[in-house]
Amino acid sequence: MASTLQQPEVDPGNGFQSEDARRVADKYRTERERHKQALNLQRENILSQKTSHPARRVALEAALSQIESQIQAMR
Repeated sequence: MASTLQQPEVDPGNGFQSEDARRVADKYRTERERHKQALNLQRENILSQKTSHPARRVALEAALSQIESQIQAMR
């Protein structure tokens, strides 16, 4: 997930984040968590699908592999 938000900067004078930096950090964390939840929902959906058609099974396995790699990259 590409994001234009960056990690907040800490004021070198006192070591605390400004209110704006804290807000940006919270927004970044929230976006990241929502994306992770969406990926986990997609993963659960794929795991719940059952099919006997070989081509469909291959497609589901490929989708599951891609989603799991995205989840792993977020850690």
